[in-house]
Amino acid sequence: MLKVFIIFLIIINTFSLYAQTVGKETGLKLPRYVSLKSNDSNLRVGSSKNYPIKLRYIIANIPVEIIDEYKEWRKINDHQGNKGWLHKSLLKGERFALVNAPYHENIQIYNKPKGNVIGKIGKKNIVKVNKCLKYWCHIKFNQYKGWINKVNLWGVYEEEIIKIPFYQPIINQIWKININIAYKKNSTNN
Repeated sequence: MLKVFIIFLIIINTFSLYAQTVGKETGLKLPRYVSLKSNDSNLRVGSSKNYPIKLRYIIANIPVEIIDEYKEWRKINDHQGNKGWLHKSLLKGERFALVNAPYHENIQIYNKPKGNVIGKIGKKNIVKVNKCLKYWCHIKFNQYKGWINKVNLWGVYEEEIIKIPFYQPIINQIWKININIAYKKNSTNN
């Protein structure tokens, strides 16, 4: 009888852990990042239009983190720690991130992870996230398409992998070979 009770407790704990990590309305993972669809989005105190507006976002594509769901409303957290409720029609799954470096200098954009610098981007700029490796994200910003170290972005999780093709390990090996060749050329010239 004790064994049955222990198994029952394990099953209940497993289901309660699962229920805490997915949204009640969508079944999608919580928390998760999405972006604002509109350049006029009202963050409300509660999950209804009857609640007062806490904050108004006037720029589209700002990344926000969904932390809870209630019917057609999503509780979000933004990069400044503001929490409140947005209607789901104001959100989109397309991924954007905010350049959020711990220092004031511009962030470098690379042609490949640990590659050559192709541009720089300032803090608080919004970038389109195309894909992410373990430590790097491929972004688009104005005319630039390149790689940024993930630690400089708010809107992607530390270990999150996004839209990586099945052949990415081959590309990674090619990058390593190119980096090693470039390093050997530089060391022989000195």
